[in-house]
Parts: sequence; structure tokens; C-alpha cells
Amino acid sequence: MKNRMLAGAIALISSVALGGCAMVPGSGGSGDEKVTIWLMKDSVTADFLDRFKKSYEDEHSSVELEFRIQNWSGIGPKVLAALGGKDTPDVIEVGNTQVAQYAESGNLRDLTLESMRDLGSEDWIPGLAEPGSIGGVQYGIPWYAANRVVIYNKDLFEQAGIKSLPKTREQWIADSEKLNRNGNQGMYLPGQNWYVLAGFIWDEGGELADHTDGDWQGALDSPAALRGMDFYSELQALGEGPKDADEEMPPQSGVFAKGDVAQIISTPSTATLIEKANPELKGKLGYFPIPGKSAKAPGSVFTGGSDLIIPQKADQRSAGFEVIKALAGAKWQEELAKTMSYVPNKTSLAHVIEGEESTAAMAAGAARGHATPNSPQWAAVEAANPIKPYMTAVLQGGDPATAARTASEKITALLAGS
Repeated sequence: MKNRMLAGAIALISSVALGGCAMVPGSGGSGDEKVTIWLMKDSVTADFLDRFKKSYEDEHSSVELEFRIQNWSGIGPKVLAALGGKDTPDVIEVGNTQVAQYAESGNLRDLTLESMRDLGSEDWIPGLAEPGSIGGVQYGIPWYAANRVVIYNKDLFEQAGIKSLPKTREQWIADSEKLNRNGNQGMYLPGQNWYVLAGFIWDEGGELADHTDGDWQGALDSPAALRGMDFYSELQALGEGPKDADEEMPPQSGVFAKGDVAQIISTPSTATLIEKANPELKGKLGYFPIPGKSAKAPGSVFTGGSDLIIPQKADQRSAGFEVIKALAGAKWQEELAKTMSYVPNKTSLAHVIEGEESTAAMAAGAARGHATPNSPQWAAVEAANPIKPYMTAVLQGGDPATAARTASEKITALLAGS
């Protein structure tokens, strides 16, 4: 997922909107070394940046940090131009699934050694670490993550007599069937929420696309992927989600806010939208990780978030890495998680958000996080998105194998650049 998946939700958390290409002024560094960092709009609050900047410059008296805030719209060409040597910054925040696209330019610094030596890369959550590594080379340093959980209506669970939250798919289906009665929807799941489908496919051992012998091939027609779609169909039937639309048409937060939906699958920040639409639901929302096939581990999820990269042509490559080292280190990861309700970049840091029900549920799922196929062409797949009509075709009664084969062929062509 591109990081823009989170942009709307993050904006609700941010205490101030940072304008595109704005600069955060200096606060004390001498400027002997000016490190320029591009961050994306609404990734962090102005207060967080002020605190980080003051602390870092106090500890590094010869360094001045200059933050330039960028908009997501049109960021791809702008980053590629910068990597080629046009107004090149020293550090850039990028969506975790965008790293492959930028690495293909040949203009990113190899951070593999530093990742192992200085950053404890063996403990990074996989959904951020994996897309930052291309061909065994670590170009992207995980910064923060967010992923989907189940948001539920506590009152409806109580009315249905459900006393413990489900930890397995089997129990989840049974509970959803109990909830799907008396005019209530057990699960509102739109037919084209392909990020949720991806998690079910990963649970079955499948992939959206496979990389073999140097070529990418769509893999929705594999037996494992078909099993994932079968479970999606079973769950989707336990509510009135449209079969031919995604979670934004209509916005599922608005549907849930009506009070007759027991569950949706979304990032925890969606709760803010729900409570804004229906203040009577404040205090009545709960969260749990998407259940897995067994109680031993939660279900797989798509991990969205951001990585930090260093351009090969950056003037301050070493100083830039020191800034990344601080941002990705335990102290500022803890601050970031508490400020922005993000999942920290390491599994060992999950304890810092244990007191927050929503973020803790998200962190538990993040341990089973995945990324989309690590191809520079994956953005083209998301733009055309043959996965969505495939899902609709199956949910409307089409033959799953035939529909999956058609979608897989389209994915293969898009990943080949045709």
C-alpha cells in the first residue's frame, strides 16, 4: 500500500496540517552540516518535529536539520527527479511499497551494513522491512507502520452473548453468524476490499503474484489464493456490504456509525470518523486483531507505512544516516508511537503501546504483516486493479477459478510493463 492509504486517517490524528513543501525553521544548530529531510504531509505533527529537531541539534551541535514537507500527490516523479540530482535532499520518507520503484533508478544508497550493525534489522516488523529490501540489499529503513484490525460494537457483542473475542477464523465466523440477526449486520465487508483479501491469501500460503526465474506472474489462481477468496466470500456473506464496491463507496465508517453493524475491518483511526458521525458510540467501540487459522497467531495483514531512504547523490549521506538512526531508534520510535498511534518498527517495541487497546491490537497483527509484491511495476497493478472486478465476479456467482485466471493474466501483463 502506498502510504497515502493512511493519509486521511493520519490527518485526523495530526494536531496541525503541514503545508506542502513547507520548511520547519532552524532551532539552534550551527549549520556546519545542514541535513535536508523530506517528510510527507501529516506523517507527524509539528510538535513532534519541533521536539525531535531541538533534541537532535542539542546533541549534535554542528548539525542543522531542515525539514521540507511534501504532498503525496505527484510525489513519485518529484522523488525520481531528486534522486537523479535535482535539488537532492539527504533523507526522504517514502511509502513502504514505493522503495522498489526508487531502487530501480540505481540512485539509492545501500544501507544493508548499517541496518545490521546499527539498527537491529533482525527485529524489524516484516511488512516494513521486506519492501525496503530489493535483491537482498536494504535501501529502505522502516520508520512506522499501521495495519487493519477488526473494529466492533461492544453493545451488539454483549446483546449476542459473546463474552470472549474470537482468536480463530472458525470462532470468528460463528460469532459473526450470531451477530448477523435481529436487523443487525454481523460483518460489513465490501466486496472489493482487496487488502483484506490479501491477508486471507497470505494465511493460506498464497501470494498476489510470484517472482520466478526473473519474471513476475499473477498468482490469484493458485489453490492457496482461491482458498483465501473462499473465506472472504464466507465472511462477506454475513452482512450487507456491496459486492461491487470497496470500503470508500460508501465510506464504511458512515455505515458502521448507524449502529446496526457489529464489525468492520479497518485501521483503528477509522474509529474517529465513526464517533464523529455518531457521538453516541463513543466508548462503545472495541478492537481485536484479525483472527488467524489457529489461536497460535493472528491473521496476516497488509502493512502500510513509511520507510526512510538516502539518495546516492545526497551531499550529507553519513549525517543523513545518523538522523535516520535517531528516528528509527527506540527513543523516538516510542515517542512516535505515543504521539501518532503508529506501530513501532520493531516487534520488541510493541510494549510501548500496550495500554492502548486499538494500537495494541494493530501491533499484534503487525507481527504477521506483509507487503504487496516487491516489483517496481506494482503501482501499475494498483492503478488498473484487476483484483477488484475479480472479487466482484466471484461474489456475484462467477466461477472462481476462471475469474482468478483472468485477473492473474492481467496482473502478469501489468508487471511486465505491457
